[in-house]
Amino acid sequence: MNWRGLDCLYVSRGIGEVLFESADPQRPAKFYLVSAPAHVVHPTVHLTPEKARQQTIGAAETANRRSIFQYIHPEVCQSCQLSLGFTTLETGSLWNTMPCHTHDRRMEAYLYFDLPSDSRVFHFMGEPTQTRHLLVASEQAVISPPWSIHSGAGTSSYSFIWAMAGDNKDYTDMDHVALGDLK
Repeated sequence: MNWRGLDCLYVSRGIGEVLFESADPQRPAKFYLVSAPAHVVHPTVHLTPEKARQQTIGAAETANRRSIFQYIHPEVCQSCQLSLGFTTLETGSLWNTMPCHTHDRRMEAYLYFDLPSDSRVFHFMGEPTQTRHLLVASEQAVISPPWSIHSGAGTSSYSFIWAMAGDNKDYTDMDHVALGDLK
């Protein structure tokens, strides 16, 4: 995949004005803004996929082989309570974030992208014993409260930006829910 254009700009607390514009008006850029309260000033940082903390997890056999790029992460870029990155599924993989989980101390938002116009993602959410789903298209977002599971299955492979805000920035702090416990 071509990661060109998937840059991240962490803008510090207290910056008064931020302007965005496309370098090529004939091919306008798309911007996605995430914000969370901050109580400390950390440096403004421009991040690229090459600078991100990267990991590849999952398996083709379970249709969830994916690469995770962590931009706003304690090992890459400091923030008060924000974590952010993106995940991309390999061709043939359809599930993200499996096993599903909750984050008791932070909320999470997903912005799905790289999804063909005739494809959709079934985004699963809700309490583990009362799940629901949303049907989302490319460039649509979902907000997930701390008590809600979040997982998705697509009709094709796709990517998504994830952003979390809360008092815990430990990416691995998840309360996994066994597949057999979902209803």
